[in-house]
Amino acid sequence: MSKPYPGEFRRDVVRVARERGPGVSVEQVARDFGIHQATLNAWLRAADADEGPKSIAEPDVLRENRDLKRRNRLLEQENEVLRKAAAYLGRGSLPGKGRFYGLVSSGGGL
Repeated sequence: MSKPYPGEFRRDVVRVARERGPGVSVEQVARDFGIHQATLNAWLRAADADEGPKSIAEPDVLRENRDLKRRNRLLEQENEVLRKAAAYLGRGSLPGKGRFYGLVSSGGGL
């Protein structure tokens, strides 16, 4: 006869199995928790059935999401360049800085 596992334990194991990393198998998760892989697979199927059908996003939504992520990445890169430029310009290390100030303050020039 199989061991009865508390519901909280089952939910935790299912959560860990779903959030596992790319190199971690269901078998490894089951082994880590000391349960059989078939038991974990049954718990995963039961959890899927309890949650109902998953909504499948439309291809247009997926495409738009991908495009927005790409645009966001580009804007973040542009912001980084602007931040670095502002830091550089704010340091006062530009060549020739002060040349024009001398002309203006002496009254000559412009």
